[in-house]
Amino acid sequence: MVLFRRLLGDVLRDRRVQRGLTLREVSAEARVSLGYISEIERGQKEASSELLASLCGALDAPLSEVLREVSDAVALEEAALALTTPIAVRPTASEVAPAA
Repeated sequence: MVLFRRLLGDVLRDRRVQRGLTLREVSAEARVSLGYISEIERGQKEASSELLASLCGALDAPLSEVLREVSDAVALEEAALALTTPIAVRPTASEVAPAA
Protein backbone atom coordinates (compact mmCIF):
# COMPACT_ATOMS: atom_id res chain seq x y z
CA MET A 1 0.00 0.00 0.00
CA VAL A 2 2.85 2.39 0.78
CA LEU A 3 4.28 1.87 -2.70
CA PHE A 4 0.96 2.75 -4.34
CA ARG A 5 0.54 5.81 -2.12
CA ARG A 6 4.04 7.03 -2.97
CA LEU A 7 3.61 6.46 -6.69
CA LEU A 8 0.19 8.13 -6.72
CA GLY A 9 1.73 11.16 -5.02
CA ASP A 10 4.54 11.21 -7.58
CA VAL A 11 2.08 11.16 -10.48
CA LEU A 12 -0.10 13.88 -8.97
CA ARG A 13 2.95 16.08 -8.28
CA ASP A 14 4.26 15.55 -11.83
CA ARG A 15 0.87 16.48 -13.27
CA ARG A 16 0.71 19.62 -11.10
CA VAL A 17 4.23 20.70 -12.07
CA GLN A 18 3.58 20.01 -15.78
CA ARG A 19 0.59 22.34 -15.61
CA GLY A 20 2.66 24.97 -13.80
CA LEU A 21 0.34 24.99 -10.79
CA THR A 22 1.31 25.61 -7.18
CA LEU A 23 0.00 23.59 -4.26
CA ARG A 24 -1.95 26.68 -3.22
CA GLU A 25 -3.71 26.88 -6.60
CA VAL A 26 -4.63 23.19 -6.57
CA SER A 27 -5.76 23.50 -2.96
CA ALA A 28 -8.11 26.37 -3.80
CA GLU A 29 -9.50 24.65 -6.89
CA ALA A 30 -9.96 21.24 -5.24
CA ARG A 31 -11.16 22.80 -1.96
CA VAL A 32 -8.72 20.67 0.02
CA SER A 33 -6.20 21.94 2.55
CA LEU A 34 -2.77 22.70 1.18
CA GLY A 35 -1.12 20.59 3.88
CA TYR A 36 -3.23 17.55 3.08
CA ILE A 37 -2.44 17.76 -0.64
CA SER A 38 1.24 18.09 0.23
CA GLU A 39 1.06 14.94 2.36
CA ILE A 40 -0.68 13.07 -0.46
CA GLU A 41 2.02 14.13 -2.92
CA ARG A 42 4.70 12.86 -0.52
CA GLY A 43 2.89 9.54 -0.13
CA GLN A 44 2.20 10.10 3.56
CA LYS A 45 -1.60 10.18 3.34
CA GLU A 46 -4.12 8.21 1.32
CA ALA A 47 -6.57 9.97 -0.96
CA SER A 48 -10.18 8.86 -0.86
CA SER A 49 -11.88 8.33 -4.20
CA GLU A 50 -13.77 11.61 -3.75
CA LEU A 51 -10.59 13.52 -2.93
CA LEU A 52 -8.74 11.94 -5.82
CA ALA A 53 -11.55 12.93 -8.19
CA SER A 54 -11.40 16.49 -6.85
CA LEU A 55 -7.61 16.65 -7.29
CA CYS A 56 -7.85 15.28 -10.83
CA GLY A 57 -10.50 17.88 -11.62
CA ALA A 58 -8.25 20.66 -10.28
CA LEU A 59 -5.38 19.30 -12.38
CA ASP A 60 -7.62 18.91 -15.45
CA ALA A 61 -6.44 15.30 -15.61
CA PRO A 62 -8.82 12.41 -16.22
CA LEU A 63 -8.79 10.00 -13.29
CA SER A 64 -8.32 7.09 -15.68
CA GLU A 65 -5.08 8.63 -17.02
CA VAL A 66 -3.73 9.26 -13.53
CA LEU A 67 -4.51 5.69 -12.46
CA ARG A 68 -2.96 4.34 -15.67
CA GLU A 69 0.25 6.24 -14.95
CA VAL A 70 0.30 4.90 -11.40
CA SER A 71 -0.33 1.38 -12.70
CA ASP A 72 2.56 1.71 -15.15
CA ALA A 73 4.82 2.96 -12.35
CA VAL A 74 3.82 0.02 -10.14
CA ALA A 75 4.62 -2.38 -13.00
CA LEU A 76 8.08 -0.81 -13.38
CA GLU A 77 8.72 -1.14 -9.63
CA GLU A 78 7.60 -4.79 -9.71
CA ALA A 79 9.87 -5.52 -12.67
CA ALA A 80 12.83 -3.87 -10.94
CA LEU A 81 12.13 -5.89 -7.79
CA ALA A 82 11.94 -9.12 -9.77
CA LEU A 83 15.37 -8.40 -11.26
CA THR A 84 16.97 -7.86 -7.86
CA THR A 85 15.25 -10.66 -5.93
CA PRO A 86 17.11 -13.96 -6.17
CA ILE A 87 15.04 -16.98 -7.04
CA ALA A 88 15.19 -19.66 -4.38
CA VAL A 89 16.31 -23.06 -5.64
CA ARG A 90 14.25 -25.93 -4.30
CA PRO A 91 16.39 -28.65 -2.65
CA THR A 92 16.35 -32.13 -4.14
CA ALA A 93 15.15 -35.11 -2.13
CA SER A 94 18.74 -36.21 -1.43
CA GLU A 95 19.54 -32.76 0.05
CA VAL A 96 16.66 -32.82 2.52
CA ALA A 97 17.44 -34.34 5.94
CA PRO A 98 14.90 -36.93 7.10
CA ALA A 99 12.55 -35.77 9.84
CA ALA A 100 13.42 -37.02 13.31
